[in-house]
Amino acid sequence: MNLHIIETGFFKLDGGAMFGVVPKVIWQKTNPADENNLCTWAMRCLLIEDGDRLILIDNGIGDKQDERFLKHYYLHGDVSLESSINKAGFTSGDVTDMFLTHLHFDHCGGGVKWKDRENKIPELTFKNARYWTNKDHWSWATKPNDREKASFLKENLLPMEESGQLNFVEDHPESLPFDVLYVDGHTDKMMIPHISYKGKTIVYVADLLPSVGHIPLPYIMGYDVRPLLTLEEKKKFLNEVVEQEYILFFEHDSINQCCTLRQTEKGPRVKETFLLDEIS
Repeated sequence: MNLHIIETGFFKLDGGAMFGVVPKVIWQKTNPADENNLCTWAMRCLLIEDGDRLILIDNGIGDKQDERFLKHYYLHGDVSLESSINKAGFTSGDVTDMFLTHLHFDHCGGGVKWKDRENKIPELTFKNARYWTNKDHWSWATKPNDREKASFLKENLLPMEESGQLNFVEDHPESLPFDVLYVDGHTDKMMIPHISYKGKTIVYVADLLPSVGHIPLPYIMGYDVRPLLTLEEKKKFLNEVVEQEYILFFEHDSINQCCTLRQTEKGPRVKETFLLDEIS
């Protein structure tokens, strides 16, 4: 198995929204904000090369939204989904499986593009891939609540189903070469892949832990639909990370790709940060 980082660019979100009840004077030490109180976040995906399978986990925000939508997120950076896949030595047509941790626009928007931008005819970016989610989250996303409906965009979701390439993990439990942890605090049935690699377990933490700055228990996003449940899920998960010596892989941390944890008097804290390529 080989792992390739797929950087899809950076965007900005309000620091207060990203850290919930934690005061700015505290969270800005790890995630400094600009003059508009916005912090920079990565959209870092992971490509798993496993035999004749090429499995992409998440795919960023994409570029099909209009300027009115994108202006709120200040997309920037010199990389893109396509350029990063090409840099790894592949094309979008080589991807066999598109695994989506959840269906918020910054995690799945790159999976669909416009075939004709004027007529807005959608087509899947990965024409040869099976697109993976789970039944409960699909129902949650396609019948969104008022709190999350701005994050679940029908143009990102419905083409997956209409193409016939949508698959549910529970219907094919042996089809993916990694285990999945389901968590419900951020959104219903978000999936956290646990990947065995070089004798270690790498956990793609998605929005359970957006950054190293979110490791302390109270540091929970205002976007989470069930913050107290996130608190419980984080506590159990972080203790397991320490006990099992897991490696965390961050999707949104703009600086840190990976880290390990250690137990302290204040709970689990960062032991070491490093690049994915430094894992041996």
